[in-house]
Amino acid sequence: MTVPVLAPTTPLTSAFTRITEVVPSLRISEEAPRRGDGWLGGDELAAGGAALDTLLAWDDESIAADYGQRARPDVVAGFALHRYAWPVAVLFTAPHFLLRRVPLLAPGDVSFHRGERRMTVRPGAFACLADDPAVDHPGARPVADEEALRATVRRAAADHLGPVLAAFGPRMRRGPRALWGTATDELVEALWYVGSLLGEEERAVAEAGQLLPGAVTPFARGASFRELTGPEGEALRTRDRASCCMFYTLRPEDTCVTCPRTCDGERITRLAAS
Repeated sequence: MTVPVLAPTTPLTSAFTRITEVVPSLRISEEAPRRGDGWLGGDELAAGGAALDTLLAWDDESIAADYGQRARPDVVAGFALHRYAWPVAVLFTAPHFLLRRVPLLAPGDVSFHRGERRMTVRPGAFACLADDPAVDHPGARPVADEEALRATVRRAAADHLGPVLAAFGPRMRRGPRALWGTATDELVEALWYVGSLLGEEERAVAEAGQLLPGAVTPFARGASFRELTGPEGEALRTRDRASCCMFYTLRPEDTCVTCPRTCDGERITRLAAS
């Protein structure tokens, strides 16, 4: 009889497993970063150069295949950044949401495979509350309270994304404030989306507001959720994005419902219909 060998678990394994269950298109494994055969490291992207060129070429071809036209180079770069930054935002926000633990991940601790939608995370240090059952783990970095833990989410995400944004900036033709607007949106919408899939949208929205109550440096603004009134008097939730993904350059008639370009009247029509 063959006994299966189970992979060792870490204090973050259950969160990453749960993410993959609700977002099957994002598979996360805890292992050393991978290189080659379609894998790119976060540190490679932060360095720019050939790795970034490879990712942009992949997205350029993907956009052309999906939409039957070429996108502007800055739009391609914006799409490529989203493909990396959104799942990275999930890596920080979802374990905090599920476990009150925050992985401390540098760009070199993460690799991803664009075609297979997979990510690897190198197990290491994590922040947690002082009463966390895992506080005695060698990687645990206890903090004083919930606000300190939220500050750690912001700081860890900013430390990871900052070098990546700097590499993408010239390709996207955007300055620091616009780039951090993009990071703001990724952080908020990653939490909102995963929380909704978990059946906990209300808590996710509330926690996003606590995580980003306003423009907490370097993030450009708060979570910016608000309610509109629908045709039957119903409350319709929306938020105001801090950035634009530039999708309108490919489909002018199909903007995001949270896009700065979408007026409240259009938002109400579309939200009420859905």
